[in-house]
Formats: sequence, C-alpha cells, structure tokens
Amino acid sequence: MTSPREREIEPGLFARGFSVPLRLADFKLVAFDMDSTLISIECVDEIADVAGRRAEVAAITEAAMRGEITDYKHSLRRRLALLRDVPVSALEEVYSRRLRLNPGVEAFVRACQAAGLKTLLISGGFTYFSERVRARLGLDFARANMLEVVDGKLTGLLLERPWGEIVDGAEKKRVLLEVCELMGISPAQAIAVGDGANDLPMMSVAGLSIAYHSKPAVRDRAMLSISEGGMDRALRIFLP
Repeated sequence: MTSPREREIEPGLFARGFSVPLRLADFKLVAFDMDSTLISIECVDEIADVAGRRAEVAAITEAAMRGEITDYKHSLRRRLALLRDVPVSALEEVYSRRLRLNPGVEAFVRACQAAGLKTLLISGGFTYFSERVRARLGLDFARANMLEVVDGKLTGLLLERPWGEIVDGAEKKRVLLEVCELMGISPAQAIAVGDGANDLPMMSVAGLSIAYHSKPAVRDRAMLSISEGGMDRALRIFLP
C-alpha cells in the first residue's frame, strides 16, 4: 500500500521528497550495495548452502537486513563463525553457478557511466565476489570485506585491512563521503542504491536514494523505490 508521503509514478515505482524529472548528468557519483542489489543473491547464505549450513546463516542475514539485528558487525561475525572450515572452492561454486546480476543492473550502470558518473560498490560482503562484480561491470571503486583463508579453507574470520573496519552501515556512509571528498563533490551529487538496513546510513547522505526490491524499513525512507521490474526502471525519473 502506498504511504501518504509517497506517490506512485507507475506500477511498482514510488517517489517521495523530490520533483521529477531529474537530469542524470547533474549527479557525479553512484554508489551501490552488492548482495540483493547488484546481484540476485546473498553470498554468505549461498556459501553456507554449499556447506549445508544455510538455515542458520540465512536466519541471521534476514534479521540483519530487516534491521532486527542492529549490530551488523556482530551479525557478520556470527555468520562467518558458522563457515569455519568451508573449502574455498565453495566460493567459486557460488560465483560461477549461483551469482547473477539483477535485472536492469547493466542497463542502469551503463546509463550512469554514459552520463559521466563515477561508480562505487560498497558491500558488507566479500572481496572475492565484489572484485569480480566490479570488473564485470567496469566499476571505478569497490570496498568490501576480505575472508581469511588458510590451507584452502575459510577460518571464519576476516583479514585485517589497512582501514581496520568491517564494512557495516556506518562504514558504507564513511566511504561514500570519503569518495565524494576525493572527487571534490557534494554528497548531494551522489546517488546511493541499496536494499537492506545497513544501506540506510549511506542512503541518508546521498542526494538521491534508491531502494531496489528492498526491505520495508528501507523503502519507507528511500526517495525512490522500485518494487517491481529491473533496476533500469530508475531511469524513468531522469530526462533523456
């Protein structure tokens, strides 16, 4: 049901708090979540499925994405602990057999690139997948967590990176603001696209926030919400 604050542009496409149409070229950066946004799966759940531990891990993932578990770092550590001793070959199986780009993603990314926007992937998932997705789509920047592997198996831990932080909602916001600063642009010139509760911080500082087949808490706060069809439907609000 449409809330009093939002208007339906067309079936499954809802807007609030801005006037349409906009000019895509007026924005300079677009930041994407990865799991269930750019791609159709939650990678940690699929790794767990290969290992026969899907139910336990997926329950934690779903609660975190709905915002019922507010400490994303803690929820991620709990899920990773369940993946200890899973062979690294499970990651390749997930990538090659299960990971698919969501409908309309390539078209939307190409339109942003053609309009001159830089592209940024910020994921609470893992570099094994984010770097492959970045290369596949030709994205400019990517930031994610790195799984620790010893003797060909996951340890259930993350490798320490120079920044020393798990990518959670606060870190997504920090990275978005940092890239804006490096580019010499205002956050108002950035677009943020996500689906889960840990995307809300970066969406809150962007000039345009887009919820893609998202959890209700995200849809209720996003400026544009796509609940039907592909990501390229977001292009309907922009002038040709």
